[in-house]
Amino acid sequence: MSPIRVLVADDHELVRAGFRSLLQAIDGVEVVAEADDGLRAVELVRTHRPNLVLMDIAMRGLNGLEATSRIAREFPQVRVIILSMHKAEEYVLQALRNGASGYLLKNATPAELELAVRTVSRGDTYLTPAISRQVIDGYVRRLTPGETSADLLTPRQREILQLIAEGLTTKAIADRLHVSVKTVETHRSQLMKRLNIRDVAGLVRYAIRIGLIQAQ
Repeated sequence: MSPIRVLVADDHELVRAGFRSLLQAIDGVEVVAEADDGLRAVELVRTHRPNLVLMDIAMRGLNGLEATSRIAREFPQVRVIILSMHKAEEYVLQALRNGASGYLLKNATPAELELAVRTVSRGDTYLTPAISRQVIDGYVRRLTPGETSADLLTPRQREILQLIAEGLTTKAIADRLHVSVKTVETHRSQLMKRLNIRDVAGLVRYAIRIGLIQAQ
């Protein structure tokens, strides 16, 4: 049987080392690459074509949710397990909506990590038992027609929202995304209008609430 090829994406080197060690101790699992941000994770998926990605939810530049969305669109055969410290409903729902096949808390046991990897690798969805039944029920309810404000944002708008929330200037965002300052200003204006938010502080609070960044 072919090994389960795993890519680990987390912006903390010690965390990656810990997961790598745990994964390599699992029979039939091979760690093929590591990434320290979301953009790098997408690049390495393109290069190594792993079966599974363990994806940190909060990384600078491009967070795990957006990276998961890109992977799900471009490589639908690659499964993603989101790694997070948060078990709030909003985080779980965002992960599932962005194409994740699993959601695992970072304080999970090695046995649960193995269970999650094997469950997702065979095509099923894994949600850590620490996530309440209400979260699962809430996800099912939201599968019915009707979108949240976050669903109404384009991938580019969510990317710019994250960079704004991380404190980058308009010019820095334009340089990062290779677009004009005017384009960034237009996106920011559209974000505020669509979300009914009037200032940057409000955008930051919203980005924290939907899991794009973590509160400092």
